[in-house]
Amino acid sequence: MEIHQLSTPLRRALLVLSCLLLAIGNCCGPLIIRLYFVHGGNRIWLSSLLQTAGWPIILFPLTISYFFRRKSEGNQTKLIFMNLQVLMFAAPIGTLAGFCNYFSGSGIGHLPVSTVTLIFSTQLAFVAFFAFVLVRQKFTPYSVNAVVLLTMGAGVLAMHAGSDRPSGESKKTYVLGFVMALAAAALNGLIFPLIELTYVKAKQAITYSLVMEIQMVMCFAASVICTLGMIINNDFKVIPREAREYQLGETKYYMVLVWSCIIWQFYVLGAVGLIFCASSLFSGVMVTVLLPISEVLAVIFFHDKFQAEKGVSLALCLWGFVSYFYGEFKQAKKNSRQIKESEMSPTTDQHPAP
Repeated sequence: MEIHQLSTPLRRALLVLSCLLLAIGNCCGPLIIRLYFVHGGNRIWLSSLLQTAGWPIILFPLTISYFFRRKSEGNQTKLIFMNLQVLMFAAPIGTLAGFCNYFSGSGIGHLPVSTVTLIFSTQLAFVAFFAFVLVRQKFTPYSVNAVVLLTMGAGVLAMHAGSDRPSGESKKTYVLGFVMALAAAALNGLIFPLIELTYVKAKQAITYSLVMEIQMVMCFAASVICTLGMIINNDFKVIPREAREYQLGETKYYMVLVWSCIIWQFYVLGAVGLIFCASSLFSGVMVTVLLPISEVLAVIFFHDKFQAEKGVSLALCLWGFVSYFYGEFKQAKKNSRQIKESEMSPTTDQHPAP
């Protein structure tokens, strides 16, 4: 069922669920990857693979969706919605996501969580630019205000960057991590509008089942790229030794890997769900809004310092969040009024020409 065919309560429920999944993945994903690095892990390609290796999880909701549809459609129920054209869009985007995984994994490996999350938040500017170029995203004064405020919030946080280099991290690797994190933000800012463009260009109905199929193909393609990187880097040979030497113990080492896969899959499902329900810009806004929460969690679990500028950033992000949703509320109210007026307006009689 396409998004415009969903009932209002179901659409809102899907939107809330996507926001919840995105919040869990976006806030906890960098934390658990950093946990891997802090206690003895050092394989960048492995940390990259963890961000998309949970793609088989998508098979569960797809299977449930299939059996629900089968009850009403019988033997005519389609097992797979995706056509060849959509597949040709999804696979290259997944390849880009694989490299984005590597860039973000490298950033998380060399930078504190509070620093890397503020760099990731700059993806909003890239999302806004590419959404305008690729899908002709319409901006309202409220959405422009939200983008400016959220970008300012990230900029305020950047004031403390550079003074928080982890102990044992050289200036060279710190700068490398900074550049890699920024590259990940830029590439992710391109991927979101590309996913939305795939929905626009697809010559078939865009249902949530199709959205999950697209995401599964993308994650599979990204995982292939990261697996090839691990093979070239001999990561598979090192994993057993790294697990034995892990500071939290071998069992917890593998638990960190498994939970990383699960949590990051929440992130990707939430992100594509928001693009399906709203737009790539909305998904980018939500990622940036969650930045202060990530900062607070970094302070709690990794004892990052919470300077005054982080409090200012929190206020700016909340302001931007309210601005965006107030604009969306006004636009929805305006659209609803226009629909009612068009339904109530009398139809003009059409007389055949003599």
